[in-house]
Amino acid sequence: MKLELKRPLVVFDLETTGLDLVKDRIIQISFIKVLPTGEEQRGNYLINPECHISPVITQLTGISDDDVRDKPTFRQLASKLSATFQGCDFAGFNSNHFDIPLLAEEFLRAGIDFDFSRCSLVDVQTIFHKMERRNLAAAYKFYCGRKMEDDFTAHRADEDTEATWRVLQAQLDYYTEEHQRSMGEDPEGRILPNDVKELSDFSRVNDNVDFAGRIVWGEAKDTKGNVILDANGQPVKTEYFNFGKHKGKTVADVLRFDPGYYAWILAGDFTYNTKQVLTRIRLREAQKNKA
Repeated sequence: MKLELKRPLVVFDLETTGLDLVKDRIIQISFIKVLPTGEEQRGNYLINPECHISPVITQLTGISDDDVRDKPTFRQLASKLSATFQGCDFAGFNSNHFDIPLLAEEFLRAGIDFDFSRCSLVDVQTIFHKMERRNLAAAYKFYCGRKMEDDFTAHRADEDTEATWRVLQAQLDYYTEEHQRSMGEDPEGRILPNDVKELSDFSRVNDNVDFAGRIVWGEAKDTKGNVILDANGQPVKTEYFNFGKHKGKTVADVLRFDPGYYAWILAGDFTYNTKQVLTRIRLREAQKNKA
């Protein structure tokens, strides 16, 4: 089924030097930019991470130090990628847990504040796990009816990107009322919306404010501990710290009674995204106090 798009959708995958959001770097980025017209634009870059690629990663991805030695660094590609991705939504496989956070880190390290909070983020793995519960190869076999190893080389970003795009389109076909009824299934709760924003909401599995989950959304409460409601009777959400000595306290309160905590986080071994989110909250609260 053709995905109905209001904005371009970037389906992408990364290969990296490891899984640490603070220390590891991208060595390959591949994407398919799908326009609302249905046109598909592809990009695939090997990237010099400016650090050693371990033998384990080389064995897994087939990408070695020699392969990236003369390739551009992410900083050199950042402006081009940012321009390509402006105004887009994003989709990937396990992307909300890893690829988006690491991509955000790389942009910030390159001095580019790419605001993913303005984007819808569709995680095909989350859809798969919520609907069927299992990796990309299993999803490809289930939805596309073929073994992934027959069509692709494992652990290459360009091939995984292609497989992810095929799986997302097949998921839209599979989770229609018509298809579910044709299989004798009750379609209740098994219909996927053909809308990127709704797929993004469906892909969300946590209330993180920052990608690392150091700050999370929670219900705002008054001084008596009562939940504050908006004009529609819905709980108002605010940011809470989710770690350390101030876990469970609102970020706004901590910034007010322990201002040194902000400086400690900025100097600490936290992701750039966490520091960026905290800084935005701090600036917002400062503006409130001036008003």
